[in-house]
Amino acid sequence: MRLEKILAGTVVRPHGVHGELRVLPREGDPAFLMGLPRFYVDDTAYVPESVRVHKGFALVKLPGIDTMDAAEALRGRGLYFDRADGGDRPWYDDELLGMEVRDGATGERLGEITAVEPYPASKVLTVKGEHTYLIPAVEDAFLLSVDLDANRMEVRVWEGMAVDAD
Repeated sequence: MRLEKILAGTVVRPHGVHGELRVLPREGDPAFLMGLPRFYVDDTAYVPESVRVHKGFALVKLPGIDTMDAAEALRGRGLYFDRADGGDRPWYDDELLGMEVRDGATGERLGEITAVEPYPASKVLTVKGEHTYLIPAVEDAFLLSVDLDANRMEVRVWEGMAVDAD
C-alpha cells in the first residue's frame, strides 16, 4: 500500500548536550536522510538544521530541540518523511507489509508479506499463507511485479522457498 509518510528511522538517544538526535535508519544508508527537506515527529513538521552520518547512525538536529532533555523526550519516537520527498524509489519496506503475493506463473495466492528482513545479499520477504515462504527481494529474479496501488506483488517461486512444506 502506498504510504504518504515513510518511517525514516527511530530516535535511539540524544547525541551530545545540544539536542542532536541519534537516529537508527529504518532501511539502507543513513546518508539518505541527509537529502530530505523535512521530517515529522508525530504530527509536527521540522525542517532539519543539520543531518550528518556518524558510525552508521544519522545525527539529526531539529529546530526547538536544543537540550539533551528535549532530545531525550523523543527517544523511541519515529522520524518520518513525505514519500514525495524520497525521490523516485519504487517502494519502501513498510509499503510492502500486508501486500498480497501471488505466484507469477500460476496466479496462485501465496499469502501476505509479514516481514521484510535485511540480509547481506538482499532483503528477504516473509510471506505467510497456507505455507510460509522466504523470498529474496531481487527484482526480475524473484520479484516479477510490484503494484502499490493494487497492493499486489507477483513473484517467481522456486522449489524449497516454502519453509514449512513437506
